[in-house]
Amino acid sequence: MNGVIFATVMWLLSRMVIAIAMLVIAPLFPAPPGGIQPTVGWDVFFAWDSHFYQAITISGYDYVNDGQGHNVAFFPLFPLLVRALMIGGLPFNVAGTVVNNLAFWGALIVLYAWVQETHGQKVARWTTAVLAWCPFSLFGTIIYTEGLFLLLSTAALRSFDRKHHGWSALWGALASATRLPGIALSPAFLLVAWREKRPAIAYFPSLATAGGVGLYSLYCGIRFGDMLAFLRVQQAWQPEQAFYGQGWLKMLVQISAGTANWNRGWLHDPWHPLIFVTICGLGYLLWRSRSPGEKSPSSAVTDWCALQPPFGVRRKRLCVDKGYGFYLLGILLWLLAGDPLINMIMVWGGGYLLVQQRTKLRPVAVTYGLCSLAVILSPGRTISAERHAYGIVSIAIALGLLLACYPRWGWATVLFFTLVLLSFAVRFSQHLWVA
Repeated sequence: MNGVIFATVMWLLSRMVIAIAMLVIAPLFPAPPGGIQPTVGWDVFFAWDSHFYQAITISGYDYVNDGQGHNVAFFPLFPLLVRALMIGGLPFNVAGTVVNNLAFWGALIVLYAWVQETHGQKVARWTTAVLAWCPFSLFGTIIYTEGLFLLLSTAALRSFDRKHHGWSALWGALASATRLPGIALSPAFLLVAWREKRPAIAYFPSLATAGGVGLYSLYCGIRFGDMLAFLRVQQAWQPEQAFYGQGWLKMLVQISAGTANWNRGWLHDPWHPLIFVTICGLGYLLWRSRSPGEKSPSSAVTDWCALQPPFGVRRKRLCVDKGYGFYLLGILLWLLAGDPLINMIMVWGGGYLLVQQRTKLRPVAVTYGLCSLAVILSPGRTISAERHAYGIVSIAIALGLLLACYPRWGWATVLFFTLVLLSFAVRFSQHLWVA
């Protein structure tokens, strides 16, 4: 019961911050260029992909292979649940918001229970806080599918980890019927079942999970004569690239040289790269200033928690004090680079954290995380990659493990998350792009 209370408090407080940002703060500002003036009401939770879910819920799917974006790209489970509430008389904006928020609440409860079982209460609390306060948790409140997908994928992973193969098959199939990245559960279950030499029944969840996508593909074949319609329309939202990974290269240039310089194709603003080099130089000097025998941050991540007093405590304090210096430099770098830095860290930093914490994480969590990242990186494009990385619950667990060792860093991280979450909520209510 304590876990339910903690998850509920995290959910309620973080959702209150979002509501205040969207319903109180955002209307105080004039409409930004390319945006709108937010009004107080349910419409603030409705923008971008929400239009497609509304069309599916009210009118059904449409598709023509004309290179344009059609709502067949969006999977059916979320619209079906919203439609069920609308039958009771709720308008779409209210029903969609309620479904996503309740599902996100459930995701936090299931996540807490799973992590407490495998890593203890302290890690469970930090993991739940990370998922609740991450800036991209905004998408667990607006009319998107993040809350539902996190609930179903976490429930599937927990069930498989506990060897409840029937339940993992059910939750996995529903997850892949919610969003295409849910298909990553299938190879994860397959690989873990083989590695742990589980009985034959353990391979069933892998097949059942793929069944969620398979049934939707069959529907597309019957309705539109194209079983891959949901994949073909993805091209409408993906700009052409000259080579694989062009988007990631663009982000690197935007971080190091500045967006203005990237757009103009030459060094129009020399201050951005100069400040970037200065911050990196200060970081290098701070790293070099560690005491002899003090481990570098990358190598110390895995064993700081194992240090014993009296020397362990002293070394840990030295490392944490240096860590605040890196934290400050990180804030400065974020102020300089903005969204490209956050997006890069969410995907590539999340992958690094999974590998770094692989020996502490449950095998199914590590395998699922890496398979999900492979799905995200496979097109070589970057649009919404950071939001999809947030949907990988394994990354939240890995960060929770780290912050449980260093609660002072944890509080600083949650504070930073809150500030960015506020800005994201205001931007979304103004119909500006977030992720």
